[in-house]
Amino acid sequence: MVDFTAWWERLTAAQPDPPSWLVWGTAAVALLVVAVRPLWRAARTVVTIAHEGGHGLTALLTRRKLAGIRLHSDTSGLTVSSGRPTGPGMVLTAAAGYPAPSLLGLGGAALLAAGRTTALLWIGIALLAAMLLTLRNLFGVAAVLVTGGAFVAVSWYGTAEWQGAFAYLGVWFLLLAGVRPMLELWVTRRRGGAPGSDADQLARLTGVPGALWVVLFLVVALACLGLGAAWLLPR
Repeated sequence: MVDFTAWWERLTAAQPDPPSWLVWGTAAVALLVVAVRPLWRAARTVVTIAHEGGHGLTALLTRRKLAGIRLHSDTSGLTVSSGRPTGPGMVLTAAAGYPAPSLLGLGGAALLAAGRTTALLWIGIALLAAMLLTLRNLFGVAAVLVTGGAFVAVSWYGTAEWQGAFAYLGVWFLLLAGVRPMLELWVTRRRGGAPGSDADQLARLTGVPGALWVVLFLVVALACLGLGAAWLLPR
């Protein structure tokens, strides 16, 4: 029988700071995954989960009706919501996707800086479980189950060292991975591609050029990376 009192105490307890080599090592591994194309392609679905989750959560917060989320094997995704086709709710929903991985990474960095590694892992599980209810295709369900399963296995069975390594690696990955899609989108748009991107949708909704939206997304991603790194790196 599960001792929920002990579990709650474990969840809310602060963990000691990890050794410096773990912080630097996980940062190096995350950078390698983001920089090397085959590794990036394999890991990019995690970014898509965060991206589409950002759209979905913002749609709900702005009182739009969330019809569902799809994640595809080519690392693309689609979030469908209904409501007013224009206005602040639609703009915020469209704008929420690209900054979502960076903002999640920044939130994770704040928790790790406070020593709340276990809490971070279980918050991640809760968010993935909530997203699971919104998915409308088999690949999306499988991707979220695999990701959530990794969180559950590490948080429930992993030692403190393994939990710390997993948490720091995940947070570093989100902070670093939040930057690369901005650069990819900029290059693609310069070549005349991605006419249906979030930036172009926002341009149609607001009249602000899509290029400026890409720059804004990039500034947010870099700011989150800088602040998150300041919180995570040993002093």
